[in-house]
Amino acid sequence: MSTATSPASPSPAIGAHVEQTDPIAEAVARETSLVQFFLGDPQGYQGPEVRFEGGAAALRAAADEAGVDLYVHAPYIVNVATTNNRIRIPSRKLLQQHMDAAAEIGAKGLIVHGGHVNKDDDPAVGFDNWRKAIEATDIKVPLLIENTAGGDNAMARRLDRIAGVWEAISSAEGSDQVGFCLDTCHAWAGGIALGDAVEKIRQITGRIDLVHANDSRDDFDSGADRHTSFGQGHLPADEFAGIVREAGAPVICETPGGAAEHLADFAWLRERL
Repeated sequence: MSTATSPASPSPAIGAHVEQTDPIAEAVARETSLVQFFLGDPQGYQGPEVRFEGGAAALRAAADEAGVDLYVHAPYIVNVATTNNRIRIPSRKLLQQHMDAAAEIGAKGLIVHGGHVNKDDDPAVGFDNWRKAIEATDIKVPLLIENTAGGDNAMARRLDRIAGVWEAISSAEGSDQVGFCLDTCHAWAGGIALGDAVEKIRQITGRIDLVHANDSRDDFDSGADRHTSFGQGHLPADEFAGIVREAGAPVICETPGGAAEHLADFAWLRERL
């Protein structure tokens, strides 16, 4: 797998996860140059849907004109690691559909959760299912695997499991287009120490392509995925800002509220960077 390294940026671009109907208007309201959104139902298998007026081509043109980078989050239900054929096979299909749609709108990346195996399964089977999924997917924009907060059988909660996924997919054709999305709330809730998280993840993946910046409503290693606004949760402020600074990657806030709340989060983070 290729290694992408870049010096930490003193002021990374900071955007937010927004409602999908008009992502450009949402970006303008937040005075930002990047946004993330779903294409369709995040809990459904029915495939992507571009709700922007005029469709995919119009959204791509509007984003280019406004200078806004688009990121697409794949549905939460995608789980390409599982041994359950009734979930894994539709998940692969859905991943390809969202990959195609993300490419049509000119997205900079498609974010997908690491998934999990069943309680009695060997994690190695999940790692190899990830390899098979990468080989089966026509990767048109960077596919960013995101660490997750909970579950003892998760593929991307703990560092050793992330390492297992990365080792497995490194031999797959197209793996140079697979990157990593580091979620701060998920890392905290998943039991990854924040102080050296960036260093340890880079040792495994060689890269961090996107940061999901979120505070956590719950304690360290709680396994609970509950985001909250910056400074309102349990993440130590200095370690939170340190991750963003060291990662040197674009930042997406997935915190509650609308434009006003997100602008307050941006200001909180920039003040500490």
